[in-house]
Amino acid sequence: MNGHTAHPIPPGVLKELRATDDAGRVPAPVTDDEGGAPLRCCLRHSRAGERIALVSYAPLRRRAAATGADPGPYDEQGPVFVHAEECAGPETDGLPFTNSHRVLRRYSAHGHILGGRLIGDPGAFGYALREAFDDPAVAFVHVRAVEYGCFLYEVTRD
Repeated sequence: MNGHTAHPIPPGVLKELRATDDAGRVPAPVTDDEGGAPLRCCLRHSRAGERIALVSYAPLRRRAAATGADPGPYDEQGPVFVHAEECAGPETDGLPFTNSHRVLRRYSAHGHILGGRLIGDPGAFGYALREAFDDPAVAFVHVRAVEYGCFLYEVTRD
């Protein structure tokens, strides 16, 4: 996939979030009657009739706990949609949710923001991602929705 890997929220973290999210709340699963919610567990849109939950997720805090990094004031949490029950994970290994305006936020290995870029043209997504990783100080990139600012997924070099 052009030297980059999109990472869903890991299964072990999802299990924790489905019990108590990163804001300390117990999720309230619902049946998605319409479909279309961007699921961070399998990196696809929900389908009508699926059970989903909106949970609070702190990606940098979770990364810091696993790596010993300290994101300091860059730590944040926000809402993400996940399946209410365990799912099979991503169906493809492509970069999902690239067909709309996005923000690519660059981070150092310590979880500090190194910059960001608004992607107004979905066709420029791949170029902007390659450009982000041209900087050797960039350890990972967060892809975010413009409309709500929500975390969509993390990208790393292969």
